[in-house]
Amino acid sequence: MPRGRFAPSPSGDLHLGGARTALVAWLAARRDGGSFMLRIEDIDRPRVVPGVEERILEDLRWLGLDWDGEPIRQSDRLPLYDQALGRLGQRGLLYPCFCSRADVAQAASAPHGPVLAYPGTCRDLSSTEVEQRIAAG
Repeated sequence: MPRGRFAPSPSGDLHLGGARTALVAWLAARRDGGSFMLRIEDIDRPRVVPGVEERILEDLRWLGLDWDGEPIRQSDRLPLYDQALGRLGQRGLLYPCFCSRADVAQAASAPHGPVLAYPGTCRDLSSTEVEQRIAAG
């Protein structure tokens, strides 16, 4: 069964582009007899604005959209993410990254590389260099 979703961030009120995205996802899911879910992207706590989640839900209802089940909040799923990270760490598939968001955005927008792809800048750092960077803060 198809499943559509909309994943707003409660960092600001629903805007026209978000409403359009929700509507298109809802229409596609309902047209195909599928379910439609909401996933609230609330794990960037400093950017979450109190009351915005409720206003977004009100706006979606005003547009005539409904969803199946309760909205899923990413913050409620942190233990699942911690378990997944633990499994990846045990397999040696994690590495610390010391790049700023600006560094990653700049690298991802380079004309000679894949669009919006992180280039793995910190992936091949030696354990000594990782320890030095951690110690340096």
